[in-house]
Amino acid sequence: MAITFQRVFNVRRAEVLPVAFAIAFFFCVLTALMMLRPAREALGMRGGLDTVRWLFVGTAIATLLVNPVFSTLVSRFRRIVFISATYLFFAASLAVFYLLIVLTPEVIGLVTGQVFYVWFSVFNLFSSMVFWALMSDRFSLEQSKRFFALIAVGGTLGAIFGPWLASVLAAPLGTASLLLVSSGFLILALCMAGALVRVQPAQATQGTDGRSSSVSVADDGVIGGGAWDGIKAVFQSRYLLGIAAYVVILAIMATFLYFIRLQMVAALGDEVDRRTTLFAQIDLITQVATLVIQVLVSGHLMKRLGVHITLALLPITALFGFVGLALVGSLAALIVFESAFRAVQRAIMRPARETLFTVVSPEEKYKAKAFVDTFVYRAGDVTGAQLEGALGRLGIGLAAVASVAVPLAMVWAALALWLGRTQQRMAAPDLPSQMARDLPSSL
Repeated sequence: MAITFQRVFNVRRAEVLPVAFAIAFFFCVLTALMMLRPAREALGMRGGLDTVRWLFVGTAIATLLVNPVFSTLVSRFRRIVFISATYLFFAASLAVFYLLIVLTPEVIGLVTGQVFYVWFSVFNLFSSMVFWALMSDRFSLEQSKRFFALIAVGGTLGAIFGPWLASVLAAPLGTASLLLVSSGFLILALCMAGALVRVQPAQATQGTDGRSSSVSVADDGVIGGGAWDGIKAVFQSRYLLGIAAYVVILAIMATFLYFIRLQMVAALGDEVDRRTTLFAQIDLITQVATLVIQVLVSGHLMKRLGVHITLALLPITALFGFVGLALVGSLAALIVFESAFRAVQRAIMRPARETLFTVVSPEEKYKAKAFVDTFVYRAGDVTGAQLEGALGRLGIGLAAVASVAVPLAMVWAALALWLGRTQQRMAAPDLPSQMARDLPSSL
């Protein structure tokens, strides 16, 4: 049985425990997030689509302000300390929102909903970013190709379990109590992170400048540097700039889909509960599709096709999806396209994209990655939202969006191929030592 498990999931005996902790970690994070996401979507729409576009701007500004704070924590404290601080902050914030709703219900209104929308968006980005930063820090490039997709299954299960748990607990406990349940899952996630750090040592890697960082990866050491070093690193490295460009295009494409969905759902009526239900149903379909892809194909995809081809699958999906959506233009077609897009994004592209950070220095894994995955991503959101709004004002609907999305998808695919090839070149000097580290675990 153990041999079959190891063959199917590409996990060696010595890796089973750290991978199990990683899966449980991601399960708890996504459960906490997805319990609250449908309500976030419904609250954000209360002020109309133009308000949502400005909420994207607010989220981008918030992530830019939070980045130096996070980088300062990374510079001054050990990994488990700043990781703990991040999750405890968001857990405490959920408790504050709970008290606000229970003790002062009269202040809950449009503005409060918008504040929660921005806060949740920042929470979503940083909680996922910190998780994947730790994964790229703990596992080598060779390991990441074998089981990052398996680790992502934990997140998908959490994303399915979260909405289900919310639907079960909302009536007996009340909606406000879901905030405390979500906070509890963040605490559980932190426990899993601590267990992972204890059983899996950090990996020695090189920075994008080619200098070895093996001295600075000591588990009990402090990464050091300054609050703005992550931002500087992105603009000083073609590789990191390429990742940032890939993320910007991803955000633009996802935002196009997001606003098309909001428009189609808004056309169904103004009832908040009905919108929340539909958003939850779309999320459920997406998560089930993601799980199917992860279980059946994702685990072996990067090993067989390479990171460069795997990264290009989402741009190809976007290219054909926007063409089909422009031709059909129905809510059913949108649900099919969005489910396919997000399933490929989460099951295939996201694990592949996270392997890109396994070949950079610890400072770049946490600081530069934080900047890319939060502010750069939200800057792409803002760009996509404003561009979609401008195209909508032209009055030619989905055809206008497709006319921009299709050529952008071609550029995106070319960038994916370049990133994968560049990663291979950067990893080449470390292959002998990496093989030596991995060899004992296979015995």
